[in-house]
Amino acid sequence: MMTKREIARHLSEIAFYLRLKDANPHKSVAYERAARALLLSPHEPHELFEHDILTDIPGIGPGTAAVIGELLRTGHSSLYQRVKGSYPASLVEVGQVPGLRPKQIRRLYEEAGIRSVADLQVACRNKQLQTLKGIGPRIQAKIEAALGEFRRGQGYRLYASVLQEAVTLEQNLAALRGVTRVTMAGAMRRKMEVINALTFVVTLSEDQEATGFLKALKTIPNITDAVCRHTRQVTAISPTGLPLAITLARQPDHDFHLLQATGSIEHLEQLRRRFAIKTRLPTWKEIYTHVKGFSEEAIYHAAELPFVPAILREGRGEFDLSATDMHRLIDPSQIKGFFHLHTDYSDGSGTLQEMVVAARDRGYRYLGISDHSQSAFYANGMKEPTIRQQWLEIEAVQAKYPEIHIFKGIEADILPDGTMDYPDELLSQFDFVIASVHSRFNLSEADQTRRVCRALSNPYVTMLGHPTGRLLLSRPGYRLNMAQVIETAKEYGKVLEINGSRHRLDLDWRYIRSAKPQGLKFSLNPDAHAVDELDNVALAVNVAQKGGLVAEDVVNTQSLPAMKAFLQNTTSSSA
Repeated sequence: MMTKREIARHLSEIAFYLRLKDANPHKSVAYERAARALLLSPHEPHELFEHDILTDIPGIGPGTAAVIGELLRTGHSSLYQRVKGSYPASLVEVGQVPGLRPKQIRRLYEEAGIRSVADLQVACRNKQLQTLKGIGPRIQAKIEAALGEFRRGQGYRLYASVLQEAVTLEQNLAALRGVTRVTMAGAMRRKMEVINALTFVVTLSEDQEATGFLKALKTIPNITDAVCRHTRQVTAISPTGLPLAITLARQPDHDFHLLQATGSIEHLEQLRRRFAIKTRLPTWKEIYTHVKGFSEEAIYHAAELPFVPAILREGRGEFDLSATDMHRLIDPSQIKGFFHLHTDYSDGSGTLQEMVVAARDRGYRYLGISDHSQSAFYANGMKEPTIRQQWLEIEAVQAKYPEIHIFKGIEADILPDGTMDYPDELLSQFDFVIASVHSRFNLSEADQTRRVCRALSNPYVTMLGHPTGRLLLSRPGYRLNMAQVIETAKEYGKVLEINGSRHRLDLDWRYIRSAKPQGLKFSLNPDAHAVDELDNVALAVNVAQKGGLVAEDVVNTQSLPAMKAFLQNTTSSSA
């Protein structure tokens, strides 16, 4: 009988082949969703099938349930065979190269015989792609860059895509016999943008040993390859295929091992050096004898340092942050509203009213509508008549829901020369303007920097959207002199966005740590294209915390009256 992972792989590959055949995109999304739902379910698929409750799992509908049932009964899927057709199985891997669209993959296969990533690499090396109509040196260079991103990103996943599995595993571990405490550690605890492993510290009761824990671990559904490396370390593979590292501890030394398992390596090395200076204990083995039984806070205090929250521990200047700021990092509850969301006026799936009601129901006091501008034709960008139509609807929805304020805004494209794609006369009528780069990512650093800085000098621009343009595990940010951009934003009093889309998390927290001391202000936004993506605000908060921000650094922690005054002052002082 097929395993859960094998079934999930078939569902994901059906989604890929549907995209390759240019089928209804909702179908491919349904199969991707079903694959993930199955992997994260604590139940075995054959049990769900036998009890006819597959569709009780959120994300699995009648169509995908029928395919799962057929795979369980026969080991084959007629739909899989039909959509795969004569395509080679190795083509699925090509689909994982960032930026390659299904039509491009199909063309590469049909016209150049590209059947795998290895074929694509050889074709690029031999300049073979340039023999295809429409693919010149520039397009090939893009494909080569995408292959580089593919190689660098192998084994990594987006933080937000892993979070649910990590939380579920933490709960499952805590429920095992002989376990008294479980804490998530590693990059997940530090809330890094991308993750390549799940790490936990598990405290065992005095009567439980590593071998007993290992036996109990194997009872968690879909944990595989579990093995004891030594008395304190267990490794395994998670239900979705991520490496799993578990450090075993006793109660007195849980926090010492938690500190070590959380990292980062750079942070721990800086902390060790501090111990060597203050206590003359040069190694962690010697430090352990000094701090055994200490809490994490007490370990830092033993080195005469303030406690550093896990999210900051990257070895990038966190010991220079003020103890006061580290203890009052921005919290999600402090966000009063946000300014980056899209409705069905452009490329969003929710109506204006649906997005407003969802924001209100989440307790926000205000939100800013910011659909795409006219240059973003690929995203149904709005021309002026559509903008004025939307303004009328905003007025109507505002009258229905006076408890939440609607700011009318736009995400306006920054053109290659740095001008905006609407005239100032129209921009001046918005409550706020997000200026974003959505094209010509390949400009030189000097030209791209000049482009962005010119946009920041526009008196009607409020903030710079997703400042580096990166797409995690897919596209690096464009070449930009960020120091100059930060200086220009400061000069003109502009806000830098922290975009909470799981694919962006941009501005990068590393740049935030550089911008904060200069007094810049930030806006934490969801970049929501659907109702559920309003929750991206929490991801933006993670990035802000990693950057060391507090409430005063963030404009959308302000009350509604203060926010109105801020937007009015920003425009009037710049104009």
